[in-house]
Amino acid sequence: MTRMMKRALINFFFRLFVFIFIFVMYLTDKEKLFDFMTHEFTFGIVEHGISVLHVLWFVFMVMMLQHIFPHKNLSMAYKKGKLEEFEPAENYSRLQLLEFVQDMNIKAWLVMLSWLCFNAVFATLYLFKIIDVADMLMLTVFFYLSDYICILFFCPFQTFILKNKCCINCRIYDWGHFMMFTPMLFVRNFFSWSLFFTSLVVLIRWEVNYAKHPELFWYGSNNRLKCSQCKEKLCVIKNGLKQKKASP
Repeated sequence: MTRMMKRALINFFFRLFVFIFIFVMYLTDKEKLFDFMTHEFTFGIVEHGISVLHVLWFVFMVMMLQHIFPHKNLSMAYKKGKLEEFEPAENYSRLQLLEFVQDMNIKAWLVMLSWLCFNAVFATLYLFKIIDVADMLMLTVFFYLSDYICILFFCPFQTFILKNKCCINCRIYDWGHFMMFTPMLFVRNFFSWSLFFTSLVVLIRWEVNYAKHPELFWYGSNNRLKCSQCKEKLCVIKNGLKQKKASP
């Protein structure tokens, strides 16, 4: 049980708690969620003081700001994009690096296309008023939890499209915030758009860095991404589940 694994499990259970809490509110007092999402962000503070949803917005924003202004306690999955974390492999092939980048970029576009198509279903339902803003918030909180389900237990993008070894070697690791706040694009208020467009900044920052320094993101050119140097072992549960499923 590494230090990073302990932190990941704490984050997972915290997100599970947030999901259950908001889901209970959704079932028992959906009107409150609806009112919050359809009024000005400051409405709740002025009229009733700080609510649970204001706290939730703050948690979401701090989470993303930590990736815009990173600190040393983040996972190597994120820190691999920093030049000071780069440990160049000896005599790595530039041609193989370019082939890796091309392959990963194609797969990344496939992930983006599948994600946008998936969310287009909910956007259509929302625009035709089959679901409402409370449903879109609940979907966002579900994606918030799913982010750590993908890290610890099972990631459909890793399994079916990217085929990467682990999160540390993931091409789209810092797409998570953009993905979890995609539903907020369609809800027009400060709460939703501040989250979505901040997540877009995180995504663009990651992509610009990837385009400028692709050698940082490939285990063939960056020794820090090799399994032999991994100090986090975030793949332990996920790989254990794979082996259990594969065994007769």
